[in-house]
Amino acid sequence: MLELADDLDVVGEAASGAEALTLAAALRPDVVLMDLRMPGVDGTEATARITARCPGVRVLVLTTYDTDADILRAIGAGAVGYLLKDTPHAQLVAAIHAASRGESVLAPPIAARLAGRRAALTPREAEVLGLVANGLSNPEIGRVLFISEATVKTHLVRAFVKLGVSDRTAAVTAALSRGILRSPL
Repeated sequence: MLELADDLDVVGEAASGAEALTLAAALRPDVVLMDLRMPGVDGTEATARITARCPGVRVLVLTTYDTDADILRAIGAGAVGYLLKDTPHAQLVAAIHAASRGESVLAPPIAARLAGRRAALTPREAEVLGLVANGLSNPEIGRVLFISEATVKTHLVRAFVKLGVSDRTAAVTAALSRGILRSPL
């Protein structure tokens, strides 16, 4: 399916988490699409190892599993986003591009399903979202706040869940409309 996209190149395929780690280290792709359930090393552990050993390689989870625990474990392991395998082709391609830019991506059905878990943003989540509103990228936010880019992504995804949205723009819009953030002067 991805080979149909003119602006994407599939550089490898792995049948296990261990193989994904080996290929990611050798090929250094921009984005790794990771399933969660694989033989041997599972997708969450493979994600953690890839993000630790291969700086700059983004991991985007693409799976059928949509439990809160699976989502939070994957994001906590360093995944930049979480999509379900029924994601339409155009949205998948757009998500891969967003992930390659370091943007966090959360499938709309995941965001909607988790909307019931909404709670107030933590001060750090609000701070990160405020920096997004000011146009900073994830690496820039990390440098300003002296935190890793993976931590920035974790704060953003948690904010997405709490706001019931699926991307940065929608999160800033929702935070502004709810008075969580103030409009820049």
